[in-house]
Order: sequence, then structure tokens, then C-alpha cells
Amino acid sequence: MIFQTGKPLSDAELIDAARRSLENKTIKKALLLPPDYTRMYSGGGRLCAIYYELLKDGCEVDVMPALGTHDPMTREECEAFFGGAISFEKLIAHNWRSDVIKLGVVPGEFVSEASERLSDTPIDVEVNRRIADKSYDLIVSIGQVVPHEVAGMANYSKNIFVGCGGSSMINGSHMLGAFYGMEKVMGRDFSPVRKVFDYAEEHFLKDIPILYVMTVTTNRGDDVEIQGLYIGRERPLFESAVAESQNKNITFLDAPLEKVVVNLDEREFKSTWLGNKAVYRTRMAMAEGGELVVLAKGVKKFGEDAENDKLIRKYGYTGRENVLKLVKESADLRENLSVAAHLIHGSSDGKFKVTYATELLTKKDIEGVGYEYSDYNETVKKYDPDILTDGYNILPGGERVYYISNPALGLWKCKN
Repeated sequence: MIFQTGKPLSDAELIDAARRSLENKTIKKALLLPPDYTRMYSGGGRLCAIYYELLKDGCEVDVMPALGTHDPMTREECEAFFGGAISFEKLIAHNWRSDVIKLGVVPGEFVSEASERLSDTPIDVEVNRRIADKSYDLIVSIGQVVPHEVAGMANYSKNIFVGCGGSSMINGSHMLGAFYGMEKVMGRDFSPVRKVFDYAEEHFLKDIPILYVMTVTTNRGDDVEIQGLYIGRERPLFESAVAESQNKNITFLDAPLEKVVVNLDEREFKSTWLGNKAVYRTRMAMAEGGELVVLAKGVKKFGEDAENDKLIRKYGYTGRENVLKLVKESADLRENLSVAAHLIHGSSDGKFKVTYATELLTKKDIEGVGYEYSDYNETVKKYDPDILTDGYNILPGGERVYYISNPALGLWKCKN
């Protein structure tokens, strides 16, 4: 089912769409897989609350956010994300290191073909054990289709294999995307990583009762506008969502950008692991020798967990070629390939300067991983997110900057 009206969908339309997707289904036990709080502009919290309200009086309902490697929600984040409809005690925290089972393997021959011979490493297909639990009559996977640095376009089966996946798939898919190159992936379907997901979906999920609920969204300030809703199992639904997201979420620029200022909402971005969307979503728009200023008020760490944070601090954002060399030399990076991929994603490869303006990380912290440092409070006096508007701005002193209020919702690239 595809729901597009040419304008943002109303709550009444969302409720009707969800109700229709549940018609003629006998459900005794359901599992809801919403995005986590780092996808606060996905509309996924609102939709999960709708499905929960529709299901809870007639069957048993479990709720497990698709965390991937991210931190579990706090009580306050749960309240904000689901609008109070789902209690914090109801949430099940996915553990990507330990709470998974292996469904099968994507063979090395297929990985080699999908990656144009760049990698032939087999990838284990691991998912949270609840997804394979036969007691569930319905598993509702809810998420946003938007440009993505690993898969090309986020969501569909990525929500299962990464959001609710294990270390082999998370590490393998992230490194595969990094090997292939972000510029050839972001904003596109049928990337090598997506082909791996498609293989795993076809071979290992076909008997699992998954219903994909996919959004394409834009925003006006804090207001999330769901422009399209795509519900079903078939891949063509995802392809329709991809086309809509490409139309709504990719900004094409006539010329490279010399100075870009990106604001990271402190409620959503607590780490550079997430905040580096500012780097890779703009890298195809940046001019050689330009500067990216990241306003990172809430960023207080590098990795989402202590082990990943330690590795990022150790190796830093030192460029694709150097990271690939480090992977060959360093066992700890080989065992944590998603970190290695992240280090590649977060580097400008010397093309442009990345300046992080923070107040919770020190100058030593920021410069230690290879970025330039700027004091947050001093920086926002010049680049005030309450005054800047999305797009080009001319500052009082005459400086011209391009401002992005939310890097999570888009991709910026030059037409050439």
C-alpha cells in the first residue's frame, strides 16, 4: 500500500493506513520494531504509537527499537519519541553483541559479485533472536527511507539486518560500503550493501511475518511532515519510497560550497558517531579547501559505546587510504570493522577542513581525532542557529555561508 496525497499525511490518515494494513490478520502476539531516538525526524515514533494503540487491546505486543549500535533510549527520550503512548518499561533493548542468532550466511562469491570484486568475505546473517521467534504472528518494522552512507538508502530490510542485527552483518555491511565508496552509494538504490540485504531477505526472512512500514519525511523546525507512507513486504514498495526520498531529501547545488555550517540538534546528536552525518551528507557539495563548521552542543563522546569510543580516540578520522592500511595492521580494528568504516565516513580525506564546535568535548579531544576545534559558545555568536536559515546566508560582516539545520534528513551534492 502506498499513501501519498501531495501534502503531509494527517494523523487521521496515518491511523487509517495502519488500520487497513492490519485487516484480515489474526494476531495473538506482535513485535513492533520502531527506529530509535536518533531517528527522531522519521515519524517512526508516531507510527509505532499508532500500531501499539491498534494492537494492544487485542493481543500481546512487544516493542523493541532498532538500535543497531546506538545507546538505548532514556525514559525522557521514550516519552518524547512515542508521545507518552508507550511506557519506558515496555521497551526491549536490542544488544547487537550478544542478543542475536545466526540465520545463515551471505556467501563470499555473492559478496564479490555485488561489490565488483572489491571484497569476497562471507557475511553472517545475524538478527535479534525475537525476530526468529515463531510465537510472533506479526513483526512490524517501522522506519524512514532517506539517503544513507552505507546502504545508499536507509530502511526496508536494513532495519532488520543492522537495526536489529549482529556484529558480523553490522561490521561486514559497513566495511563493504566503505570499500566501495560513499560517493557511489549515497542516495542510490542497489548498492553492494543493499544487494547483500536483498540476498539475506530473500533467503533467510521469507518465512518470518514481517510488515515493512516506511516513511519519507521532511521537517519544519521540530514538526515532522510525513510526505509518503509505504506499507507491505514487496521490494517495489521500497523502490517507490526511494524515488520519493530522492525527490524530497536530495538537494542539488550549482556550485561547490566554500563554507558550510551544520547544526546538530543536542537532543538527537550526542556523539560524532551520529553527528558525522554533517560530514558525509555534505562531502559531495564541499569545495576543495572549503570549511565545514559543525555546531555540536550536545556531542559529548565519539563512539556510541565505550569500546568504539576508545578505538575512535586511538585511530582518529585520518582518511580512507590510511584507515584501510590500519585495518591490515591492527587486530582491534579488524575485529571492529564498523568502527573502521565510521572512521572513513567521518574523514574529509583532506578535501576540506572539518571544525567541530563543542562545549562537552575539549580542544585536546577534538584535535586528537583529526578535527579542528572551536568553542561552541564563541562560534554560535557568529553562526547563530536561531538566526540562520537553511540555504545561503550573508552574515553582517559579508561572509557567505550555507546553513543546514538537520543533516539527518538529506543529502547535498553538486550537480556535476
